[in-house]
Amino acid sequence: MRLGDVVREYKETCKGSKDGFPIVGLEHLIPEEINLKMWDEEKENTFTKMFRKGQVLFGRRRAYLKKAAVAPFDGICSGDITVIEAIHDKILPELLPFIIQNDSLFNFAVGNSAGSLSPRVKWENLKNYEFNLPDLAEQKRLAELLWAANDAKEAYKRLLTLTDDLVKSQFIEMFGCPVTNPLGWETSTMMRVAPETQYKGDFNSDVWLLNLDMIEQNTGIVIDKVMVSIDTVKGSVFTFDKDYVLYSKLRPYLNKVVLPDDRGFATSELIPLKPDINLLNRVFLACLLRSDQFVEYATKLSGGSRMPRVPMKEFRNFPCILPPINLQNQFAAFVQQVDKSKFELQQTILSLENTIKSIMLEKVG
Repeated sequence: MRLGDVVREYKETCKGSKDGFPIVGLEHLIPEEINLKMWDEEKENTFTKMFRKGQVLFGRRRAYLKKAAVAPFDGICSGDITVIEAIHDKILPELLPFIIQNDSLFNFAVGNSAGSLSPRVKWENLKNYEFNLPDLAEQKRLAELLWAANDAKEAYKRLLTLTDDLVKSQFIEMFGCPVTNPLGWETSTMMRVAPETQYKGDFNSDVWLLNLDMIEQNTGIVIDKVMVSIDTVKGSVFTFDKDYVLYSKLRPYLNKVVLPDDRGFATSELIPLKPDINLLNRVFLACLLRSDQFVEYATKLSGGSRMPRVPMKEFRNFPCILPPINLQNQFAAFVQQVDKSKFELQQTILSLENTIKSIMLEKVG
């Protein structure tokens, strides 16, 4: 069966007021996540493409990031999102999200994408994807099984969120608000304690190149570790290693802060900060930057409507709190213990994801 035989591209545009419609951009689609969990409301934008509840939003730019989710409401989305709807007498709408959010389809999309820096796949190519499709009765049974596994996965993800909330609560309990500093800790500007730096390493062969699309928001998890030839690294990039914290100055509300475990290159929207180890524990710094209080502070500072950025002058002059380093290290040890629990939860989630993939491979191919 060809994809274009059972679904169609939805092409409605918003010709009137956009008031009341949620806005979905590529940044709101989480890689390999079938549920749409983020969007903007009442925010200035230039999007005009409409989508309707139950349709699938497919990220056609950089398809290797595997972004596709089912819409839980009517809204407006980016032009880099292809809106796909089921032809009801041919494919069950409840099964469609799993057909789209599928490694096989994404591999096909990557192979048919055009462009070097931001490759995109056109619907004219995507609709030629071929797969096996059971009859409607079997589709119903299959959809029920897949959604049950997905619901279980979501339950474990909620537990992950609770562990992150525990870390945030412990940070506030130990150190207070990092912005208002009610406990009166000593402070120093970010420029002095964690300067933005570059170094010339002995890079050769393939290197890690990290951009914002490869980072999961709120968690700082690197979704896709892309290795490229050192000869292809061009433009404005920073070098980093495992002593750094990487902070995204673009759209700070997405809360993308990374603790790298290796050296590599970061695109210019990621600011590498190398803390003075005598003053600042990098785990403590990362949690400070991820705190709800700092995210709110940075968001208010940001300029620009479509692509808000934290002004680097204000960021460098931020009065970073400096509790005693032994207290910071104690907090970092607590975070490491929590991370062990998170690892077990992540393994369970991975097992459920593999179960879904195995079912799809067996039934759909």
